[in-house]
Amino acid sequence: MRIALFGMSADPPHRGHGRVLRWLAQHFDHVAVWAADNPFKQHQCPLRDRQAMLDLMIHDLPVPPGRIALYAALSHRRSVVSAQQAREMWPHAELTLIVGADLVEQLPRWYQAAELFQLVNILVMPRPGYQPSDHALAAIRQQGGQVAIAETLKTFEVSSSYYRQTEDAQALPAAVRAYINQRNLYPCTESSQEKQAIS
Repeated sequence: MRIALFGMSADPPHRGHGRVLRWLAQHFDHVAVWAADNPFKQHQCPLRDRQAMLDLMIHDLPVPPGRIALYAALSHRRSVVSAQQAREMWPHAELTLIVGADLVEQLPRWYQAAELFQLVNILVMPRPGYQPSDHALAAIRQQGGQVAIAETLKTFEVSSSYYRQTEDAQALPAAVRAYINQRNLYPCTESSQEKQAIS
């Protein structure tokens, strides 16, 4: 069984994430998804809300039932811990960790990277404006990692930071937009940060 492991900040999850998930559902037997705190980022929305938005997006995707599922238990700020937990859940599966092209340069320096590469293969998803360097790919392989770059049909030129900066509603799935509007998540967070900066 081939399982894709896709952890993300999901701050918030956007249409680009949805497109990646649909692609993964076509190329893997199962896709395990979770939201997590990234130690390299400052998150604007609580993890529980990011998990909830991710779950809403998954349920709206046009894929076979059960092909993609949210696994909140895999959420951890260290990817190696998530990979260890996934190995316990699926001891005989071939596990592939999905990472965006923007993360490849730092990947060889991740916490216990060599141990992570023993647990999972690495599949890099292209992102506009990011081209993994040969040096970074070589560094992953030197630590024993099996890394490949996905040949996706088309990348979606949107990011979570793009939405937070522009509040472009078209960047998000309808269910995620509704959740944000209902709880006034990002305007509230942005306003509170502005108040802190002023004070």
